[in-house]
Amino acid sequence: MTDHRKGTVPVWTLATGDTRVPALAEDGPMTAERLAELRSVLAALADDPIATLEVHPLPDKLDRSRGIPLDGASPLAQHLSQLITQSARSSSAAVTTAGDGLYRMVIPAKVAAQCGQGLIRPMAAKGVAGAIRGPLVNSAGKIVSGATFVPVGQVATAGAVGGAGATAGVAIGGSAALTVAAPLVLMAVAVGVSAHADGKRQQAIEHITELLEQLKEQELEQEHSALDGCRDAIDKATAILLDQGKPGASLGLDSAVHAINSALGAVDRRLAKWQSALDKLPEGQPVDLGTLTKSFPGIDDHGGVFRAHLELANLAIALKRRVVVLQAVEHAQTDPGNLFENFTRVLKRDQQRLDELESSIAGVLVRLSALELARPHGLRPVFTTAEVDRLMRAAHRIHQLGDDVVLDGSATDVAIEIARDEDGSVVVFPALPA
Repeated sequence: MTDHRKGTVPVWTLATGDTRVPALAEDGPMTAERLAELRSVLAALADDPIATLEVHPLPDKLDRSRGIPLDGASPLAQHLSQLITQSARSSSAAVTTAGDGLYRMVIPAKVAAQCGQGLIRPMAAKGVAGAIRGPLVNSAGKIVSGATFVPVGQVATAGAVGGAGATAGVAIGGSAALTVAAPLVLMAVAVGVSAHADGKRQQAIEHITELLEQLKEQELEQEHSALDGCRDAIDKATAILLDQGKPGASLGLDSAVHAINSALGAVDRRLAKWQSALDKLPEGQPVDLGTLTKSFPGIDDHGGVFRAHLELANLAIALKRRVVVLQAVEHAQTDPGNLFENFTRVLKRDQQRLDELESSIAGVLVRLSALELARPHGLRPVFTTAEVDRLMRAAHRIHQLGDDVVLDGSATDVAIEIARDEDGSVVVFPALPA
């Protein structure tokens, strides 16, 4: 991305309904810090969710494979094109009619919490961290922190809030300039969340494949195959719903959901056994490695059954999150006049269970990582080098279990980036913390 520290960045404020807020919109350029303050105040005071949308130049190199592509005829692309066209007619800000660029939508933490408190967390896998350019950077990787933001002038007439043909417009109920764009915000959140969940699925698949090649466990292979086989149905259902169609039984989504729910049932059972095994350990005393491996087989190895079970759990949860988003979009589209409320209500209820499951698994890993291993028992007063090395390796690997655990599920602002080409087609990247 070119360095635009002396340039200006157009920014819209997007409401999901007619809402009344104090006169907070800026007439002139503002800094990134001022824009962050404005987001916080609007989120706190507005009755309906409010997001901001910035437009930056497209980076010279952009890995589009991480995102979900949508053609120019898709509802999200059409809503975005409509917003750009109407704004270009009425605004002096630097928004071209073509509208190609990197559009960055920021959803306030208050709204993110409605969409599932623990849904968006950083992905720590190699090659994935930093995939979303939170602070925008130039082609050399240097943070571009000095850009100024210019509010885009709004069109003269208010638009409808819901439905496939909803138009963008000024929120007529308040004194602040807000563009009513519920469908655009809904679709951006839905696709960004779906891309985020699919990224976590890919991460889990890579880990599982590596583990199962070492283990050669047929039962785990079958469980993995059943879950991985759900992807095709979910991908097709996602495409149909994002085109505002209705997925039929021929897609196989029902059988995919059954397989995912069955896998989650296995996760619940394994989790209960893990928690019970930890509860039985003597508190504050060193634990014998042999005792630990009976309940957590392979925990002392780089690849073991316990670690495969963890990755299968991650895969099942990631697939379920994509299904939940699909269900939320479908429910929202059945009531075009109430898009965002339906979406957040359905999404929040089902995501809470997944958040609790992830939190419980994280709790098990933290408890395991804090254990102290006991010295090997035996008649000999001196231990061999091999025994000492094994104990040290096992202790290190067990302590590492808690390294990547995220226990803080507090909501954070969520950023969704959309790359738009001149033909109107878009690629929506995984939603990540702003």
